[in-house]
Amino acid sequence: MAAVPLREVVAYLDDYLDVDSVPDYAGALNGLQVEGPGPVRRVVAAVDASEAAVREAAAWRAELLLVHHGIFWDGVRPLTGRRFRKVEALIKGGVALYSVHLPLDAHPEVGNCALLARALGLAELAPFGEYKGTAVGWMGRVGASVATLAAKMETVLDGPVRVLPGGPERIARVAVVTGAGASMLDEAAAKGLDALVTGEAQHHHAIEAAELGVTVFLGGHYATETWGVKAVAAKLQERFGVETMFAELPTGL
Repeated sequence: MAAVPLREVVAYLDDYLDVDSVPDYAGALNGLQVEGPGPVRRVVAAVDASEAAVREAAAWRAELLLVHHGIFWDGVRPLTGRRFRKVEALIKGGVALYSVHLPLDAHPEVGNCALLARALGLAELAPFGEYKGTAVGWMGRVGASVATLAAKMETVLDGPVRVLPGGPERIARVAVVTGAGASMLDEAAAKGLDALVTGEAQHHHAIEAAELGVTVFLGGHYATETWGVKAVAAKLQERFGVETMFAELPTGL
């Protein structure tokens, strides 16, 4: 089993995922969030840095937990209660935590949006979904009915898909922004798209979809964002020879 210095793995991830160049929410804190002793032999990938994910990483004796959603979303807070428990478990277990949010959504090779778009059969992919001047999603062409695309999504995501109607019955142009991408409805309409594929939406998005003429497909926040961390873990295994595992911990949302 390979043993790689943590700093070497972190440097590779920072560079490959371009974490310093992609803007993000203040609480994302992309990169190494909790240091570990290393070296890295085992890596656990998970969507969220939950207590359950930390426990799985420690139980598997992993030296690195790679996640899409880190532990600082709600800003500076006292390290008490559940926050303390997570950090304590990471340190006691010798597990480093690396988190990557929008840089992973946006990545053209291992990104959540690009991988889901390709799995759905989209062609002629182009950047979509602007956040602070950077595209975080992708759009492309597909010839499918609403029912056919919904069925394809259910197969690809292995779960239910909800449809908020608004666009034509036959879909030609569609965008993919995983997670909470329904906020990109205005951009989808402005670019003349027929549909937007994402994870979750709020009540008002159903009204906006109908009024803007864009159908929204909801596959679940969690289900649409397992792709990236799995792909990055595979890259680490290929490059460094470390063992990897995905911690399947769905939220049901």
